[in-house]
Amino acid sequence: MADIELTDELIALERTAWEEIRAGRLTVETAAAVQAGITAHAAATGQGRYEVERELKQRVRHPAG
Repeated sequence: MADIELTDELIALERTAWEEIRAGRLTVETAAAVQAGITAHAAATGQGRYEVERELKQRVRHPAG
């Protein structure tokens, strides 16, 4: 499987969303920003949108080590 490239900006968006989820206060605006960022990043890099989202959530929600 190819390595999925993610930007610091995209990781920061997901971290914000994850913090909001854990606090029980995720907003539609935050969720929409993450989804738009994932879609734009996938299109710009030629990576699959699903794979980008999966890798992003894995890195933010279940970091290694």
